Formats: sequence, C-alpha cells, structure tokens
Amino acid sequence: GQLEDAVAQHREAINITPNNVEAHYNLGLALHELGQLEEAVIHYLKAIEIKPDFINAHNNLGNALHELKRLDQATTHYRKAIAIQPNFADAHYNLGVMHREFGRLEEAVIHYRKTLAIKPDYAEAHNNLGNVLKDLGKLDEAMTSYHKALAIKPDLAEAHSNLGTTFQELGRLREAVASYEKAID
Repeated sequence: GQLEDAVAQHREAINITPNNVEAHYNLGLALHELGQLEEAVIHYLKAIEIKPDFINAHNNLGNALHELKRLDQATTHYRKAIAIQPNFADAHYNLGVMHREFGRLEEAVIHYRKTLAIKPDYAEAHNNLGNVLKDLGKLDEAMTSYHKALAIKPDLAEAHSNLGTTFQELGRLREAVASYEKAID
C-alpha cells in the first residue's frame, strides 16, 4: 500500500543522506501509522537528535510513547514541545489527555483550557474538557463544554453520548435519550 511505499522511499532517502531530518520524521510518521511504534520512536528520536527544536517530532514521539504506555517519557516530550513553542495547541491537548489518565484532573483542565485559548474551535478539546469537569463533579460546566464541542462539530458522537450521560446523572432522562439518539445517528 501507500504507507509501505512511503516507508521504502524514506528509508532510501536516509540511505542517501543519513542526517535527513525530514526523512527520519516522515519515516517515523509512516511507521507510527502502520503500528510499528518501537521503530517509529527510533526515527522520531533521530529527527530530534538532528534538530532538537523539532516540535512536531517531540509531539509525535510523545504520541508513540503514549501508545506504548511509556507515559512518563511521553509527558517529557510533550513538555519539550511546549517549552520550545508555548502556544503549541496539540501538545497542550496531549498533556491534558495524559494528566487525566494519571488522575491529575486540575492539571488536565489547565492544559485543555490552554489548548482552547490557542485553538478555540478544537471540538475534541471542548469534549475532553467536559469529561474532566464531569469527573470533578462540575456538571453544568461539563455540559457547557459538550455544547461548545457540538456547536463546532455537530456530528461528534462522543460529545452527544457524554452529554446524554450528564443529562442522565442530572435526572433529565428525556434529554438524555435525545442525546443518546443523536450519538448513534
């Protein structure tokens, strides 16, 4: 397929020019997409070795490490991307995800809010912020976040489902059913 062809082309580019930062990064992306995470990590690291301020390589390395359940290392690379470019929305988003997984809910809220300050139309960040606010027992704020996500992306099934669960917790069953129906449409 196309990804396998891309892998072969990037490997060839690296054979010709071993310190080709873009070839290492793009090979990492292709391998990542193919689920070859350990090898993707190697090429993201090589890209960073060549170009230490390569924020996308740090962020995608963080994603691969996250998928490999190497959460502390993933967090380190998201933080490095933010240290290089403080307004890097994707790295803040990914840190929000990590903090929620670690149970650091207030930290997750901070990073989702930073994400949305940079990129206000990021529907998934509104949805995830809603989830964390819900975890914190702030159901009204959670619902506001879900509504914002749906205003941006009306077909975001996860936000409809989350809204339904929140309505259900509030005893608003008719609205819960309506949200669940939208989630499966």
